[in-house]
Amino acid sequence: MKPHPHRDLVLINAAGFLRSLGVGLMSVVLGIYLFRVGLSSITIGLVIAAGLTGSALATVIVSFAADRLGRRQSLLFLSLLSAIGGLALALSPALGVLLTMAFIGMLNGTGTDRSASFALDQAIVPGLAPDSKRTWNLAWYNVLLDGGGSLGALCAGLPVFLQHYLSFSLLNSYKTLFFGYSTLYLIVAILNSFLSPAVEVSNPPAPAKMSAGMTSENKRILAKLTALFSLDAFGGGFLTDALVAYWFFRRFGVAEHDLGLVFFAVHILNACSHLGAAWLARRIDLVNTMVFTHLPSSLFLSPAPSADSFRLPRTAHL
Repeated sequence: MKPHPHRDLVLINAAGFLRSLGVGLMSVVLGIYLFRVGLSSITIGLVIAAGLTGSALATVIVSFAADRLGRRQSLLFLSLLSAIGGLALALSPALGVLLTMAFIGMLNGTGTDRSASFALDQAIVPGLAPDSKRTWNLAWYNVLLDGGGSLGALCAGLPVFLQHYLSFSLLNSYKTLFFGYSTLYLIVAILNSFLSPAVEVSNPPAPAKMSAGMTSENKRILAKLTALFSLDAFGGGFLTDALVAYWFFRRFGVAEHDLGLVFFAVHILNACSHLGAAWLARRIDLVNTMVFTHLPSSLFLSPAPSADSFRLPRTAHL
């Protein structure tokens, strides 16, 4: 098979879009569905944690092994495993089996695709174009991910649609949705199977040699970035989209289709922010862009728990 970098970029973007569509869907309905089938808040948290733990472990494994085993094969295998997450919810097994399947299927309730497949894509995309296009290619890749997530959030209203217009029971509507989620990942696996050798690394070095080739300064920078990302991820773990949607559902009684609209808007705004970040990075550099754009979002988020209503306050007429 001949290398086809441009076609590979299209395939990776398409696969990422579909993968994120499933993540966006799961971010809204996961916690609510688990509540509807009778699980407690603690158990819902355990299911979400099991999926994130599986995703974290898979990311560690592919970091060390994907270049030697083959990036295309790794992406294909990860896609097939992810389909198990949808089956776990559709089949409603016993709790122990559900937790195991959520772990193996890397069930993602965060609302953003930060999976092992995402990590591999981030390693592949910069190598498929000249350095001058690297930042923009990554920006457009992330725009497509957030675009997929926004459409997935809109699909959260499908269970209600199936219930009202096709006379499905609500739980059967959810199960149909989860089978569709698994089908998405099977399509992603097919797309990944067409990737060319351009995505691979020739004669990949062993992890020990890679570390030995780094300067002490680079190691310090990497350690600082890792600590920063870990702290950010730790905070994000308290606020996954699935838990936020569940909180809105329990506290304010917001229906799935309304939550889908909210998260659709959130993902659209986030998608636009990637293009703004690429423009801003050229002016204030990458690290400053990463750090200072977090501040406004944190300030706007902090008053949310004290809200007494889901609706915007009405402006008084003078």
